[in-house]
Amino acid sequence: MTARRNALLAASLVGLVAAMVGLSYASVPLYRLFCQVTGFGGTTQRALAAPSSVPAALADRVFTVRFDATVNSNLPWRFEPVQGEMKVKIGEQNLALYRVVNLSKEDVTGSATFNVNPPIAGAYFSKIACFCFEEQTLAAGQSVEMPVSFFIDPAVAKDWEMGGVKEIVLSYTFFRAETQTRKQAAGASRATAN
Repeated sequence: MTARRNALLAASLVGLVAAMVGLSYASVPLYRLFCQVTGFGGTTQRALAAPSSVPAALADRVFTVRFDATVNSNLPWRFEPVQGEMKVKIGEQNLALYRVVNLSKEDVTGSATFNVNPPIAGAYFSKIACFCFEEQTLAAGQSVEMPVSFFIDPAVAKDWEMGGVKEIVLSYTFFRAETQTRKQAAGASRATAN
């Protein structure tokens, strides 16, 4: 009776660990889907171009955009913004750069998630081009600069909740890419089986 109970407990724990591992592999795409559907966490807007003109009354309103970068502990990269902050006028197209370096001795693929703080600013922070959610592969020791092209939508002036906001933080976190993590897990399973 005790042996059967222990076996059932062991099987349950193995199943729980397998479910947790599966969820960790799916975390980046699930986070992206959740943010796109709900607007949670300051999900930004996508745009093809900045507005061609901005009302004169808004021409002097300036936001400080600060840039933040972090890397998940299982990704051997250094990741940092090239510039710490920018002064940004409403409707003006801007270009920010992030630098990433692969510190390992092998090719590594990563994918970035992002958020904007305060979260309400995400509705007015429009990205034209970005490296987020796209897998980026860096060769051993490779260093690259990744651009983010963006603007602050003039509609921000109509939102009374944004009236006191003077600073926006654009934050990225890089994770090891889901496809590479699965390949490594499969390789480890084959090595263990042999």
